[in-house]
Amino acid sequence: MPTLGNPKNTIEIIQKYEFAFQKRFGQNFLIDTHVLDKIIAAAGITRDDMVLEIGPGIGTMTQYLAEAAHRVVAVEIDTNLIPILKETLGAYDNVTVINDDILKVDIKKLAEEYNGGRPIKVVANLPYYITTPIIMGLFESDVPIDNITVMVQKEVADRMQVGPGSKDYGALSLAVQYYAEPYIVANVPPNCFMPRPNVGSAVIRLTRHKTPPVKVQDPALMFKLVRASFNQRRKTLQNGLKNAPDLNYSKELILEAIESLGVPATIRGEALNLAQFAQLANYFTEHK
Repeated sequence: MPTLGNPKNTIEIIQKYEFAFQKRFGQNFLIDTHVLDKIIAAAGITRDDMVLEIGPGIGTMTQYLAEAAHRVVAVEIDTNLIPILKETLGAYDNVTVINDDILKVDIKKLAEEYNGGRPIKVVANLPYYITTPIIMGLFESDVPIDNITVMVQKEVADRMQVGPGSKDYGALSLAVQYYAEPYIVANVPPNCFMPRPNVGSAVIRLTRHKTPPVKVQDPALMFKLVRASFNQRRKTLQNGLKNAPDLNYSKELILEAIESLGVPATIRGEALNLAQFAQLANYFTEHK
């Protein structure tokens, strides 16, 4: 089977199967071998690894992964791509394709079955609208993960790695940085895809922390505080927490908690870093 990183081969297979791109699945296939090489290198894939690929498309990156890894499990939601994947991946006996929605798949069970429960590596080219639920789902489920190397919209990659004081800083930045160390591997222009997206993309690697960088007694509460602070960015932290429907703390307790950080009572949530959000959550837990 010819390698698909080459645009000519990609066009041939798409025409052969009369494949129609689905807007609702955000389908843009990679047609740049340099980018594929960078993704494999960034994920640090070796012959000992099991890789979970989310959204293999026609199998372009899957072929590269199959050459590098011990085992590849690719989860594809679009039924129309399954016959194409049968052909493009036919030569590899270390690839399993599952036709399902990744948000409904028991990934922990896959890691058990194909990798004896050892940490897996995740690689994906993710459509914009579903990036956050997939990444947060992977971190929040107790799936053993070494790293997640994903192609996402450039703006989303920027958001994952910035700190306080930037307009891109938000709930996603804090959530990602609580679970992992983000590193932007490469920026990828629209002409590396077919069809061309309207925005630039970036490959970002999220290396899972062995232990979280902050000590927080109730992570779920911390993320409620984070969401409440960023839901109304222009409001002060105090008002954000007071107006949040799923937090019921008195005005006095909120003020005390904020003052315990040694910051002005008028501070906005976007000025706090991860350690300060953890401290805030711990204060509420201890002073219920």
